[in-house]
Amino acid sequence: MNDDFSGARWFKSTHSGGTQECVEIAHLDGGSVGVRDSKNPTGPALVFAPGEWDAFTAKVASGEIA
Repeated sequence: MNDDFSGARWFKSTHSGGTQECVEIAHLDGGSVGVRDSKNPTGPALVFAPGEWDAFTAKVASGEIA
């Protein structure tokens, strides 16, 4: 898959400590979510389908993933 991130608006969580070591996300076309390392903004990014992102964030919120 070759996703085009040129128009993506990346942002950090409001819970971020403000350091350089953060994860950024972007809401992409079709409801997908991009995830990247803020230290390497031109590097690779993961892309989650909407259902995958919902399942992941639910597990984080429940404490199942720390």
